[in-house]
Amino acid sequence: QVLLTEYGGGSVQAGDSLRLSCEVYGDTGSNSRNYMAWFRQAPGKEREGVAVTRPNGEIIFYADSVQGRFTISQNKAKNMLYLQMNGLKPEDTAMYYCATGLRSGFDAVLPGSYDFWGQGTQVTVSS
Repeated sequence: QVLLTEYGGGSVQAGDSLRLSCEVYGDTGSNSRNYMAWFRQAPGKEREGVAVTRPNGEIIFYADSVQGRFTISQNKAKNMLYLQMNGLKPEDTAMYYCATGLRSGFDAVLPGSYDFWGQGTQVTVSS
């Protein structure tokens, strides 16, 4: 069993920065499943992938909409996952979730591919 807890969201102005954190408790039981990902879901929209890392920390995906502005990183010693968000835009407003436990053979960018999720942290960006 894996428990994920996100924090760091808030209400900011366009152009501001936020750093989201995700604390990971437990283990998936298989290193190959330990992909770490950030997703987001805006009201009335489907959950979408924001950034994904392999178990070894290699970054394999950024959404086009966040490329160059957001950075995903890990501190394995502290069991932490981060999302540094710079140059925030109103369209970044969403609930942000971290996820792990990639199912074998599934696409790491799709939300349905993960077994473990945090409760989410809200990011609101006003213009």
